[in-house]
Amino acid sequence: MIVWKRGRMTGDDDERSFFSEVPVRSAAKARPVPDEKPGYLGHRDRLRERFASAGPDALPDYELLELLLFRLIPRSDTKPVAKALLARFGTLAEVLGAPIGLLQEVKGIGPAVALDLKVVAATAQRMARGEVHGREILSSWQLLLDYCRAAMAFEAREQFRILFLDKKNALISDEVQQTGTVDHTPVYPREVVKRALELSATAVILVHNHPSGDPTPSRADIEMTKEIIDAGKRLGIAVHDHIIIGRKGYASMKGLLLI
Repeated sequence: MIVWKRGRMTGDDDERSFFSEVPVRSAAKARPVPDEKPGYLGHRDRLRERFASAGPDALPDYELLELLLFRLIPRSDTKPVAKALLARFGTLAEVLGAPIGLLQEVKGIGPAVALDLKVVAATAQRMARGEVHGREILSSWQLLLDYCRAAMAFEAREQFRILFLDKKNALISDEVQQTGTVDHTPVYPREVVKRALELSATAVILVHNHPSGDPTPSRADIEMTKEIIDAGKRLGIAVHDHIIIGRKGYASMKGLLLI
């Protein structure tokens, strides 16, 4: 008789009877069971097929963001991450425009993924700028607005940007002259005119953003614009418009008959 006590023999057992009672594990059971294919991989394939066959307009923002995250987060379900980003920031444009620090506050977004999203945003801005560079700006107004929105709408601080134009109103240079606080940017009319002369520009379009999201011009915005107009007139430099960009849209001072 064999009495088991934590793998040891008792009584008159010998080694042969002890080892003869050890169960033999079959070779089939010893082989590891292969992992099943994660369910999200099939979802990724279907989403890619929809994008390829129906185009980007057939996909809502969260699915388009999913497609982007497939490459950035290769071994995880990205649908919850995409939905969490949109819940936090609102739109796909606002996700790409969000600061790196805020992106990392969303579960599933680490430093590398946050940086990659900003690379995508920078690429989109560069493409938009390429659409307006060298064009006659006044006849490409919507392209200009799209570029300014991509570049400035989601900045956390105010930026004052100047678009310098030649005598045919083609874009010579696009420069951020000043960066301020969340609600104020110092602007110096003499510096605006000086830079226009350096670039041989005959006209400018002024652009700045309101981080609050509301593009309504303030009294200070209007007064500062008039000062730049007066300074430019003396030297033959026209101010075509002053555009204010916000997350909720834009405002044109010329369109509002403020200048």
